[in-house]
Amino acid sequence: IAERFLPLLKRKLKDKQVEIRADEAACAIEPSFTLAAEEDWGTEYLDYILSLKLVDSLYEAIAHINHYNTGHSEAIVTSDYFNAQRFLNEVDAAAVYVNASTRFTDGEEFGFGAEIGISTQKLHARGPMGLKELTTTKYIIYGDGQIR
Repeated sequence: IAERFLPLLKRKLKDKQVEIRADEAACAIEPSFTLAAEEDWGTEYLDYILSLKLVDSLYEAIAHINHYNTGHSEAIVTSDYFNAQRFLNEVDAAAVYVNASTRFTDGEEFGFGAEIGISTQKLHARGPMGLKELTTTKYIIYGDGQIR
């Protein structure tokens, strides 16, 4: 669907002044995209910049995400139950979403009160530890298009 989707994405994000840094395959479809460099895949820009890579399979997408992600939050938009479950099970992140925005990853949204900080570590304890301290939490969130 890339040939139909990428021009639509460009039009929608151009109005919001979002820069899209894309791989060669995406740039061939939409030449106005900026060609991404290797460091773009692992960069959190804190700006209106989006990295875009076309992949041939869910497996390739999960491998790319697990290689470059921060371990914080990831999302998939799909109507395929099997793909959603595989994404939830195989993506290594603290919060994994199906059909909802990762912008919901917030202490207040999760019912914790004010957010003090964000940890992407898997082991938080220091000093003597019991079973609870040796476990980690992965939040799984299902949605039907919610955004924040």
